[in-house]
Amino acid sequence: MAAILGMGNPLLDISAEVDQALLDKYELLPGNAILAEEKHQPLFPELSAKPNVKFIAGGATQNSIRVAQWMLQEPGRTAYIGCVGSDDFSKKMTEACAKDGVKTAYKVDAATPTGTCAVCVVGIERSLCTNLNAANNYTDDHLKQAENWKLVEEAKIIYSAGFFITVSPQSMKLAAEETVRKGSLYCLNLAAPFIMQVPPFKATCNELLPYVDFLFGNETEFQTWADVEGWDTQDLAFIATRLSLVRSEKSRKRTVVVTQGVKPTLVAINGHVTEYPVVALPKESLVDTNGAGDAYVGGFLAALSKGLDMAQCTRAGAHSASLVVQQSGCTYPETPGYSW
Repeated sequence: MAAILGMGNPLLDISAEVDQALLDKYELLPGNAILAEEKHQPLFPELSAKPNVKFIAGGATQNSIRVAQWMLQEPGRTAYIGCVGSDDFSKKMTEACAKDGVKTAYKVDAATPTGTCAVCVVGIERSLCTNLNAANNYTDDHLKQAENWKLVEEAKIIYSAGFFITVSPQSMKLAAEETVRKGSLYCLNLAAPFIMQVPPFKATCNELLPYVDFLFGNETEFQTWADVEGWDTQDLAFIATRLSLVRSEKSRKRTVVVTQGVKPTLVAINGHVTEYPVVALPKESLVDTNGAGDAYVGGFLAALSKGLDMAQCTRAGAHSASLVVQQSGCTYPETPGYSW
């Protein structure tokens, strides 16, 4: 039985090292994540043709679920739902997840290609540009199918990155409401600044927040939330505190987790903020930061599914993130080497 269920946009990452000139050519910013427009379409074949290109099963939520599974090392403890095409890319992803021990329940849209994400790596920074394609076609009727809804009912933890808000907010609301009935946990990642900056997406965030037990994001994403709300502050501890106190549909208090790169992670619970250390690495050990935040959440959720306390959850998150940034893309060593 899967303890952790991820619902998101499955994408095949097309990852390659590039120079600043390529970012400028396509008007991309380091450390940013956007949806591809018409002007970005030539980027995908250009990146695919590079000699150093890597194809990796990705998408923010799927990254976190695969990392959680890798940390747990118990086949079938995680599951993942999303929409793919009927093509070689989806076959690659299905095989990668099966090898990892993740149960997949993909909706297959034979008329649309599997989604891809151009991962442009400059030094240790990355810029993400996504062609959702089939991932954009997930619908709640698939979620309501008996075998898929059983995954929702059985999960201790349901997790989505905010990117899924652009695709199937109704599916997210159904799952979130079910966690109230089941007493399970609903976890959401803010994912990218544009999720807060586009009014319909931000409205969905506001609707989901009362159901959210754990809210994740980095300093830029939480600052964007505050800016959009007109809070007129750059105090991340205050922002996290305020979000932790927003009305909840649950009896438990919301936990807000703010990652800050190499700075300590801020965790706000019921108005109280605690700092937790990350793993300090020498600069020469860093390969790229792609998937670091996803990996942090994956480790955190793995520990949370085992009923561990906040110090242990943040330790597991920091551990998994520290290993992923020493790899190219959101990949990891064959064995976790993590002592629970």
